Amino acid sequence: MRPDLSVYLVTDTVQCGERGVVETVRRAVAGGVTCVQVRDKRATHGELVDLVRAVADAVADRATVLVDDHPEVVLCARSEGATVHGVHVGQSDRPPEATRELLGPDAVVGLTAHTPQQLAAAAALPAGTVDYLGVGAVAATASKADHPPVLGVDGFARLAAAAASPCVAIGGVDVTLVRPLREAGAAGVAVVSAVCAATDPERAAADLAREWGR
Repeated sequence: MRPDLSVYLVTDTVQCGERGVVETVRRAVAGGVTCVQVRDKRATHGELVDLVRAVADAVADRATVLVDDHPEVVLCARSEGATVHGVHVGQSDRPPEATRELLGPDAVVGLTAHTPQQLAAAAALPAGTVDYLGVGAVAATASKADHPPVLGVDGFARLAAAAASPCVAIGGVDVTLVRPLREAGAAGVAVVSAVCAATDPERAAADLAREWGR
């Protein structure tokens, strides 16, 4: 499948607070989020499967649902009836070739790539291995303490222009950066705090979607 990556939410269990991930996702998708990546580094395998299933139920086919890092969680959630479209893997996770082999040709597979060397390696993969690249950090962000060096919009534009796959901009993205990033060649903008920490996730997502649509 070819996912709509334009308004891409990466979940953060802590930042969602008492409202919770599932309700945050439900409201965000109602506001215009088109892709949701479920990420919780501290959850056990079973907890993550349960969370992914609940998110998939909340999304109800209105957005693409991905899992961060764990293709086996995708398979488990699917076996329990959840509609989960794929996975996003980092440079230190299961190699993208092995991930593609495990999930099959119809799954969505995203790959983190922050440097020219990583983009070149991604371009050298067999055709169809990855569907998109997550490229950043665009700006400084507290959501990921070990984020790579800040690229800025111009740095993102240079990497996106050299990439063989669509690039989603991530890292410190807020509504003010949406239009510049789209003009810089982004296939989408990925946010964490801008929605998860928002008082009104639906309105925050709608603002992002409106800026993208301009």
